[in-house]
Amino acid sequence: MDKILDNNYYDLLISNAMIPKFSSGDNITWLNNDFSLLHVAKSDKQPCDLGLYPYYLFPALFTPTSIINNVPDTLCNKQQTTNSPLYGQGVLVGIVDTGIDYQHPAFMNRDKTTRIISMWDQTQQDGSHPESFNFGAEYTKVLINSALHSTDPMSIVPSTDRNGHGTAIASIASGSPTQDRSFTGLVPNSELVVVKLKEAKQNLKMIFGVPDDKLCYQESDIVLGLRYLISVAQRLKRPLAICIALGSSQGSHDGRGVLSLYLESIIRIPDISVAISAGNEGNSNRHYHGTSNFSPYKKDFQLNVGSEDRMFSMEIWPNLPGRLAVEVTSPNRETISLIYPTFNACEQFKLQSSESVVWINNTAFERGTGGQLIMVRFKDPLPGIWYIHVQSTDNEPFSIHSWLPSGDLISNNTFFLLPNPDTTITAPGNTWHTLTVTAYNQTTGNILNESGRGYTRSGLVKPDVAAPGYQISCALPGGTYGTLTGTGAAAAYAAGSLAMILEWTQGKGNYTYVTGEQASIMLIRTASRNPAYSYPNNIWGYGTIDVQKVIARLSGDM
Repeated sequence: MDKILDNNYYDLLISNAMIPKFSSGDNITWLNNDFSLLHVAKSDKQPCDLGLYPYYLFPALFTPTSIINNVPDTLCNKQQTTNSPLYGQGVLVGIVDTGIDYQHPAFMNRDKTTRIISMWDQTQQDGSHPESFNFGAEYTKVLINSALHSTDPMSIVPSTDRNGHGTAIASIASGSPTQDRSFTGLVPNSELVVVKLKEAKQNLKMIFGVPDDKLCYQESDIVLGLRYLISVAQRLKRPLAICIALGSSQGSHDGRGVLSLYLESIIRIPDISVAISAGNEGNSNRHYHGTSNFSPYKKDFQLNVGSEDRMFSMEIWPNLPGRLAVEVTSPNRETISLIYPTFNACEQFKLQSSESVVWINNTAFERGTGGQLIMVRFKDPLPGIWYIHVQSTDNEPFSIHSWLPSGDLISNNTFFLLPNPDTTITAPGNTWHTLTVTAYNQTTGNILNESGRGYTRSGLVKPDVAAPGYQISCALPGGTYGTLTGTGAAAAYAAGSLAMILEWTQGKGNYTYVTGEQASIMLIRTASRNPAYSYPNNIWGYGTIDVQKVIARLSGDM
């Protein structure tokens, strides 16, 4: 088995400058011009391998950022109507997600041929790998059309979307209209390039305290998926609008990380745009922010743990220059005494009065950011209120942020007692110059309560814009339709809007070689702004997307 698929190997993110030091045989998988994966054999895998290997080497885990409703009351696409003369002709829409139901009418032309240019299914290993990739199966337009005209399509293209999220996202941006026009994507004349992500390795889930049955994807596979999309677009010399409807609450929430750095480079490439969901953690009660400005410089906060959550992690990121020790107390008042910062120590604690096991990494120098990270991981935690105490080791004021996992990696019954809805935008939505999209209810005009809120931990303005994201009509696997709610749906709407811009600029030859960053600025500058609010703000960003205003202004002064 290839090492990138083998659970007996950790996938560690390294700089390409380090390849000569580690490379031997097939233990390197190239990600992009800056980073690669180092595959390290480890048969006896333990949670304290985080410590043996630094936090920043492990890929983060990502979850989908929208909720599917399989049975909509009515199928009505009025919320997606733009009355634009632009339908994405000549533009590719790129999706990196849970896959796509390629047999769905939403992805076919009128003659029943596919609108999918190519598809890379990372979960299938029996087909031909894409060029310069060493796993997964690539299905071309020719193969997909052959499958569609076969009595047994799955024997030719055995790719499915069991979750449905990827199918829904692709259809909102690019779905073909139904005969009665009750459904249509924003740019139905565009074509699709799709990546179906393989699930994260079990060893990575173990490192971050995620149960095996939880659906999530690892950062490195998303990077590879983006690289595939770009390779197809550049080979065909076609503009590309990418939608990333996945998010992670891991990391420092200030635009760092391999995926964020890669996205920063992507949006500087001509004719490639990216729309990213802001995540749905705004009202999940999974973010805590606290400060201590007076001696003795300590802070206490509480975490309620639900009975169904048997394994999860919590990250605490002190802001500079604070250096903190941490103490953890269970609901029955058994205490893990102060753990002081070290460079790589990982300590395991088996509580005497319950079955609870806690691992604590208090990393003084987290090498990916240069700051401090306190990682607390729980297994079989006693349900109830846990008490977290942090205090300065240098008798100085400090402030902290703490985040719990995103999506359904934990239940709604695990939460902070005094949560803060701000600074809840998930990665990679906190990347510096990418287009981060939050969601609003287009029927009421109100922001969705669950939408992630800015700013980033470093104070960067995010989100950038808001888009419709409440019960957006979409295609679902099996030839059905439903609705999608969340910032993932809003990001798909934004990706369709970016495709319109790319059609007008590159496709029609008006402004050739517009970069993704420039296309995003067009949407930001022309966003509609409510006079009742000040802009930019941490909820709406610079306002709501108004594609018609973009198109109207393109021929004039932006």
